[in-house]
Amino acid sequence: MKMPLTKKIYSEKVVPALSKELGIKNRMALPRVGKIVVNVGTGKILKDSKRVEDIVASLEAITGQKVLQTKARKAIAGFKTREGLEIGARVTLHGIRMWDFLDRLINVALPRVRDFQGIPKSAIDQNGNCNLGIKEHLVFPEIIPEKVQHIFSFQVNIVTTAKNREEGEALFRVLGLPLQKEESKS
Repeated sequence: MKMPLTKKIYSEKVVPALSKELGIKNRMALPRVGKIVVNVGTGKILKDSKRVEDIVASLEAITGQKVLQTKARKAIAGFKTREGLEIGARVTLHGIRMWDFLDRLINVALPRVRDFQGIPKSAIDQNGNCNLGIKEHLVFPEIIPEKVQHIFSFQVNIVTTAKNREEGEALFRVLGLPLQKEESKS
């Protein structure tokens, strides 16, 4: 299997750049991407099983991996959910599939988002993980827009081994994630 471009860039360019920027000589102590979790909530459309099946099939096409249906842990009358009811779908990516997905996200999907201004720095939490919301699943090349009946949004969590927000931000910047530039206040 061919090595994804982002993995190659990480090995050849990101590791030396991060080592220099953060002042960490040990390669294993540098922050790296641990896993990517893709999550969809299907709570509003539970009654429409055909739509849920379409979402699961699209998510499997985007990630290249089987989808895990998530169940409600407790009943909430206001949301009309019962304990054990399937209310979402989730995929956790590791290894080659993770790097392949990250490559497609950075180089194909995000540039196709309409009016994309970059990822806000607030998307990176205090632990150095990045949480993105994708409004339309159509930005991924695996999805054929003519065959789609329902557009859905999903969440992408990029989990890193960074110790703080600054390390995570440095990792994403050097990796090529399009972060927004800080505006100077005058």
